[in-house]
Amino acid sequence: MPRTALPFVAALLLAASAGPALALDVAAEKAAVDAELNSDYPHLDALYKDIHAHPELGHHEVRTAALLAKEMRGLGFTVTEGVGGTGLVALYKNGEGPTVLVRTELDALPMEEKTGLPYASRVQADWNGKQTFVAHSCGHDIHMAVWVGTARALLARKDHWHGTLMFIAQPAEEVGDGADGMIKDGLFTRFPKPDMGFALHGGPAPDNEVSYKPGVLTSNADSLMITFHGRGAHGAQPHLAIDPIVMAARFVVDVQTVISREKDPLEPGIVSIGSIQGGTVGNIIPDTVIVRGTVRTYDDRVRQRILAGIRRTAEAEATMEGAPPPTIQFLDPSEAVINDAALTARTAPVFKAAFGANAVELTQPMTPSEDYSAFIIAGVPSLFFGIGVYDPAKVAAAAAGGPALPSNHSPYYAPVPEPTIRTGVEAMTLAVENVTAGAR
Repeated sequence: MPRTALPFVAALLLAASAGPALALDVAAEKAAVDAELNSDYPHLDALYKDIHAHPELGHHEVRTAALLAKEMRGLGFTVTEGVGGTGLVALYKNGEGPTVLVRTELDALPMEEKTGLPYASRVQADWNGKQTFVAHSCGHDIHMAVWVGTARALLARKDHWHGTLMFIAQPAEEVGDGADGMIKDGLFTRFPKPDMGFALHGGPAPDNEVSYKPGVLTSNADSLMITFHGRGAHGAQPHLAIDPIVMAARFVVDVQTVISREKDPLEPGIVSIGSIQGGTVGNIIPDTVIVRGTVRTYDDRVRQRILAGIRRTAEAEATMEGAPPPTIQFLDPSEAVINDAALTARTAPVFKAAFGANAVELTQPMTPSEDYSAFIIAGVPSLFFGIGVYDPAKVAAAAAGGPALPSNHSPYYAPVPEPTIRTGVEAMTLAVENVTAGAR
């Protein structure tokens, strides 16, 4: 949008401090969105199950991006593909008003799905030189269906809002560099820079629930990859070897003392090891072992202390074995998502009016991370909010000590499509309408 409209946008966000006055009749708008969903839902359900059954890894989301591009062109959006690799940008101008970003992610995870669903993924692909199953076990397929459903609902109600929609489908969120890649490819120079942005994420909560939090929402994230170098030998002659498996095994245990003994226990910090790769058969000591993991923090001082402790621990393991120094890499850093206070304050009353007691304000940040933070750091005030994905009765049963519900990244993670998609479309559509309803 033209920069001359900025005073309107600033006033719009600052109005939140004056009280919970809403720019739209939430009950009427929600009813209208529901009516649209009653006819749209079969299409969104089929789209979700198609994407779920055909997941693609980060930077390889060719089929997925093409599918979404076709959807958005069919609605009348101007679509640019190939932004930041496989990302796409879809624009729709509807008079003067703010430019509003709505983001979804495209990629899936390198893991096997074990849900047993009739539309479960059996896709396999190359990952780090090895064949792996691929699955949407983080729920990006739900987000894509909500993204398309929101676009359809907004265009069906375009006489009720004015401004420019900027729908972004981002690659490689799980890799951690997709948002930054789009920005480096001119996202905010080739296209209008948004005045505000919205994104959502599903998780193990009731499927009629919407959650939000001003300020810090997610953690900083750093991926670690450590290669321990040794000397290979026959397993029956270990004295001829420098065993990197021993180094890796000790490191996995010892690195937790960085958390338990070096970090203030009142300051959050996590080190988790998710992959150890080394060796081929039981009677050969390999010459290298690769350890991969993730680090999560909120405070930068804590972050640097933990990273330094990881480096020192890995080097000490190698020194004890008389081995060469390990190769230590900290990769794909993501910063914490920090929700804009004014935009959150403006949107919260809409969620409360639409969802009642099922609109929940979180009191603590979450430990997972999100590279949506790159858009915020680039200057897009945003609200990143959550939706639940499970039957409320099953959530209540789990809270009472019953069977635990699979969380994101579990091979058993299985969102209930209806009403999860409906809840997401309602929440996102109302959030966007609320900041564009007063524009002309």
